[in-house]
Amino acid sequence: MAADRHKSHMTNTRMFLTMLFGAVFRRRGRALMAVVASLVGAATLFCLAAVCIEAPRQINQEMRSYGANLVVSPIQGDNRSAGIEQGMVDHTTHMVTAKAPARYATYRYETVQVNAGARVMAGIHPDQVRQLNRHWSVEGSWPRPGSVMVGRDLADSLGLTTGKRMTIGYPASQVTGTGKGGGQGRDFRVGGIVDTGGPEDRIIYADLADLELLTGAKRGTDVIEYSVNTMTSGLKTIAASINDMTSMGVKARPVTRITAGDSHTIAMLQSLFWLVSVVVLVLTFVGVGTTMASIVSQRRSEIGLRKALGASSRGIAMEFLAESACYGLAGGLIGTALGYGFARLLCLSVFQRPLGFNWWLALGTVLLSVAISMIASIRPVLRASRIDPALVLREE
Repeated sequence: MAADRHKSHMTNTRMFLTMLFGAVFRRRGRALMAVVASLVGAATLFCLAAVCIEAPRQINQEMRSYGANLVVSPIQGDNRSAGIEQGMVDHTTHMVTAKAPARYATYRYETVQVNAGARVMAGIHPDQVRQLNRHWSVEGSWPRPGSVMVGRDLADSLGLTTGKRMTIGYPASQVTGTGKGGGQGRDFRVGGIVDTGGPEDRIIYADLADLELLTGAKRGTDVIEYSVNTMTSGLKTIAASINDMTSMGVKARPVTRITAGDSHTIAMLQSLFWLVSVVVLVLTFVGVGTTMASIVSQRRSEIGLRKALGASSRGIAMEFLAESACYGLAGGLIGTALGYGFARLLCLSVFQRPLGFNWWLALGTVLLSVAISMIASIRPVLRASRIDPALVLREE
């Protein structure tokens, strides 16, 4: 008896599959319409989701080229004139880079004399600052031994151009240590003019070694600037971890003009993604539902005949749901592949970086496509299961 039940089950399954694939291939036009509806929805959703996931990372990397988003300076009340010692610079940098990739640059600021006027001069490591501020527009060259880079506003007010020479003095009253150069003036060549549109345009930039020779003293850093490759929430966490360690004698603060712009852009993209996704889901739902309603209407006579021959309403409903799931699966697979192609092309054209394939997103897109197709088919399927075979046969 068990063998008979097993044989009957196999026969029913075979018949179910035969009816299912027969229904799909006999009505290829309608099936293609349902697949296309699912395909368009899956392609659009995968493309939008992939770009929405990748865009914040890409935007974050692009924003990092526009300067620092985290600034570390000595705590007020400490011996600020001594600056941040190199050991503390290394320790702070290790704390930051342990949480996220980051570039950094150190600055030592001094008040110098140029044409009997007080000006601000920054001692830097040019390679660090150039990597951190790739948006700076520099006419000429960055600071080298014996040459300086002057901010555009200051250069215009002093009538300086690249190649000219200028004398920079350091008042003897400001000398904080011993060594050659303190209190004396030194001639520098103007190697470059920097134009940032910000306060940097009023500063003279020199190689740190030249500033130390001019002042006759070595001391710590006044400011450490970091360009951290992380989102706003992660940046606040890093700043808090530094500020919690009061024994370090430094404080950290995010640069709001950078982080706010970063967060605002990403929030706008994500809002747009959700809005377009809802529209696409509704259109996909309507498209699949309309197609399945048309298929049920065309097969009304067949459904009535099958029910008259003993087919159950549940069996007919399962067949239509399985048919819609096949349409959703086919559309989801093809749409995901097309969506990845569009997303990759978009990332290459906008960010000039390739897009990796997200397998979890692909799986979610395919499953969502199947689910939408089945849900959209519920109403037509219920209508098919309620068809009265007597009425249908009488009409025939």
